[in-house]
Amino acid sequence: MSTFTIFLALIIVVAFLLVVVIMVQNPKGGGLSSSFGGGGTQQLGGVKKTTDFLDKSTWTLATIMLALILLSNVAINRGPGNSESKVLDSDVTTQQPVTPAPAATTNDNTTETTTDSVQ
Repeated sequence: MSTFTIFLALIIVVAFLLVVVIMVQNPKGGGLSSSFGGGGTQQLGGVKKTTDFLDKSTWTLATIMLALILLSNVAINRGPGNSESKVLDSDVTTQQPVTPAPAATTNDNTTETTTDSVQ
C-alpha cells in the first residue's frame, strides 16, 4: 500500500465522521444533542456540554481533514524523472521544425507564340 492510499483512506474516514458530527447537530437545540439522557439537567453531560463537544469535534475533524489533504500532496507518486519544468531549463533548446519556403517557380512551359496563318 502506498502512502497516498493511506492518506486517501484516512481522508475518507475523517470526511465520514465529519458528516456524521455535522448531521447530529441542530442549531435550534432539537437535534440529537438535546435528546441524550431524556430529561432536563440529569442528562449525561447536559445539553450544553454535548453541544460544546460536537462543536469542538467539528472544528477538530475539519482541521485534521485539511492537514491530511495538504500532506497527501507530498505523498502523490509523480512517476520517474525530474519533476522540474523543462520550460525553465536553460540547457534544453527546443527546435521548431522549419517549413521549407516554396521554391521560386518560373514558368518553364511558356506558351510559344505560333504564327500559323489561319486559312
